[in-house]
Amino acid sequence: MTLLKHEIKSNLKALLIWAGCVGFGCLGCLLLFDGIRDAMEPMAEVYGEMGAFSAALGLDKLNVADIEGYFATEIALIFAVGGAMFAAMTGAAALSKEEEGHTAEFLYTLPVDRLFVVLWKYAAMVVLIVLFQIICILCILAGFAGVGEMPDAGSLVLFFGTQLLMQLEVGSVCFFVSSLSGKKQIGAAVGLSVLLYAADVMCRVVPDLEALKYITPFYFSNAADIFVNGRVERGPALTGMLVLVISGCLAAVISQKRDFSA
Repeated sequence: MTLLKHEIKSNLKALLIWAGCVGFGCLGCLLLFDGIRDAMEPMAEVYGEMGAFSAALGLDKLNVADIEGYFATEIALIFAVGGAMFAAMTGAAALSKEEEGHTAEFLYTLPVDRLFVVLWKYAAMVVLIVLFQIICILCILAGFAGVGEMPDAGSLVLFFGTQLLMQLEVGSVCFFVSSLSGKKQIGAAVGLSVLLYAADVMCRVVPDLEALKYITPFYFSNAADIFVNGRVERGPALTGMLVLVISGCLAAVISQKRDFSA
């Protein structure tokens, strides 16, 4: 528990900065909706007929001139990409920062098993991601309250749930990467987040790349699909859960056997 508290405290500043930027960004964009609603109405039809671009962003399925379509195609993207980047950075630094900061020789020689350390660090990553989610969700709900409109509650809850799963999957994969490296791979983690989003766009635009939907967690957590269908595609979501579990287990195994440099 001491290690959990230490990890959360040491990452608190980053959490507040990222959650503040993403959360208040979503809040601000939502509060703009009343002012741009009239301007969006004549553009909605045009957006829906822009071929591949419309399909990639869900503009062919939803009307950006209503609150549900506006949130799913505009605000959800800020939340999803920002959340994935935060999760990736948090996971990528969790284990490797000890070796990079030359504290591994102290931490891993304490009278506790390495697995104990890894599990608490993983738990801290999960708690930080959940706190990020809570802050951003509160900001988004405040935005809906300010506008005076709310999308379908069931779809909204489902969207937030898949976002949590998506962020945990990305964080878990980067946690695994962290167990392999002696340095914090922050750049690679952020790049992975962008690459996974690009994979989601490509599999929606190019039929031959449809198999990418099982690789990118942005597919099953896509807001437009959730608000249109009211459900999550089971195959990609189950694959995401499997990747999450395997990544965490591999990180624990590797950390048990790896020799750390002083």
